[in-house]
Amino acid sequence: MRQRVYTILQKHIEHPVVLEKPKDRSFGHYATPIAFSLAKVLRRNPMQIAEELAEKLREEEMFEKADALKGYVNIKLSRKFLNDYAVWALKNEDEFAKGDFSESILLEFVSANPTGPLHIGHARGAVWGDVLARIGRHLGYRIEREYYVNDAGNQIYLLGLSVYLAARESVLNLEVEWPQEYYRGDYIVDLAAKAVEALGEEKFTDEAFIPEISEWAKDRMLELINENLHEVGIYFDHYVSEKALYEKWDEVFTRLADTGAVYEKDGKWWLRSTEHGDEKDRVVVREDGRPTYLAGDIVYHYLKFERGYDRYINIWGADHHGYIARVKAAIAFFGHDPQKLEIILSQMVSLLKGGEPYKMSKRAGNFILMHDIVEEIGADALRFIFLTKKSDTHLEFDVEDLKKEDNSNPIYYINYAHARVFSLFEKAGKSQESVFDVPMEALGEDAYDMLFTALLLPEVLEDAFESRQLQKVTEYLKHLAGMYHKFYYDNRVVGTPDEEALLKLSAMVALSLRVGLKMLGIEAAKRM
Repeated sequence: MRQRVYTILQKHIEHPVVLEKPKDRSFGHYATPIAFSLAKVLRRNPMQIAEELAEKLREEEMFEKADALKGYVNIKLSRKFLNDYAVWALKNEDEFAKGDFSESILLEFVSANPTGPLHIGHARGAVWGDVLARIGRHLGYRIEREYYVNDAGNQIYLLGLSVYLAARESVLNLEVEWPQEYYRGDYIVDLAAKAVEALGEEKFTDEAFIPEISEWAKDRMLELINENLHEVGIYFDHYVSEKALYEKWDEVFTRLADTGAVYEKDGKWWLRSTEHGDEKDRVVVREDGRPTYLAGDIVYHYLKFERGYDRYINIWGADHHGYIARVKAAIAFFGHDPQKLEIILSQMVSLLKGGEPYKMSKRAGNFILMHDIVEEIGADALRFIFLTKKSDTHLEFDVEDLKKEDNSNPIYYINYAHARVFSLFEKAGKSQESVFDVPMEALGEDAYDMLFTALLLPEVLEDAFESRQLQKVTEYLKHLAGMYHKFYYDNRVVGTPDEEALLKLSAMVALSLRVGLKMLGIEAAKRM
């Protein structure tokens, strides 16, 4: 709707137009302060410009009213336009709220180390990235999801060592001296038992077999991570191995050296990242010749940009904030535009249960498993609650609240509104398709206010995606559900003269709730 209004305004004004939504809906559906901008250009009174523009807009069929008020032009959409738009949406559910954007985007998210099951902190970035991709694809963006597997470095050897020692202790009944650093939790003991069965006892008689055990354990952990993700409907198009990337390090290092991006000092090789905004230069090769963790990131992003996407988005944990400048510096040295890379940070999650801190999982060792929370509250509730705040703000919630069947549980509240529509149609003995072409012009202002809100979903999705504020979708769905619950209590529908028109209005609300929830990876309930 916003785009249609904008297009009509552009017919009358050859100047960039800002469209706002008045806080007081009685003023109209949209407002523009364009007269103030034009006043500076034309050197005329903005009040006069606003009145002249309003007069022209009153001639447009799409608008019921166009009024000038203190330099603003307030616009109210016509009932015919809203009704026609609703008819189209109801008859074209699969196309409703779609966009025509066409940029290609490579979206990297989760990328948890394959050393254990996913914990609740990983889950937030996983859900957030999945929903960003879902909304983006609906809007027309060509988005591919990628998981960067951190399968290089000491943590993988440590996983193998932990499994090796656990197998010797719990399966072979040998005395074991545990090092200061190792992976804890019942999952390691379970993994050790499976490792002995799969690899044979002889592999646990000598530490020389630890690298082989590490690879086996890493692969099993990746399988488990994917199981955890699939439980909440998250899938990836590509997996990239960090270990495999290091095979290209010499080639990439040569490219850096040729551009003067690195220099040798104190036996190490340093990236000149300060030349591109970093607070200090960073080591990329240690004294012993081994590349650092940053080197892996550099190779990965070098190869990413060689793949030729229009944009790149990474969702990282908030603790990776310091890596942003150094990675972008490397991209710039390769001759690419670092602004094409966007880093979104995902903050930590705190869980409560009945007002008390949620207990750590014995199975996990020292963190809360994503699988355990999904089992307790369900995938839909987990998805929804992780989208109720900006990704870079701390999130805290009580799992008990998400089990309640009342207004305090937002996913229940929204689903209940959707299910109520279906119960109304059942009570009336009508199908939703039977009312699609019924006129609604006779309905009151409150009904049209709710119809306008229901038709705002395309704008909400576009705004949420472009601003990276996915909580705008959850807020919109709660608001629309609240409007419908009030409408349901205040109005009798079945058996009234306006029954079919009110049913059509209800069907449009249900459509927006259903499509909105689908964008969040949630199937709307038809019965409660």
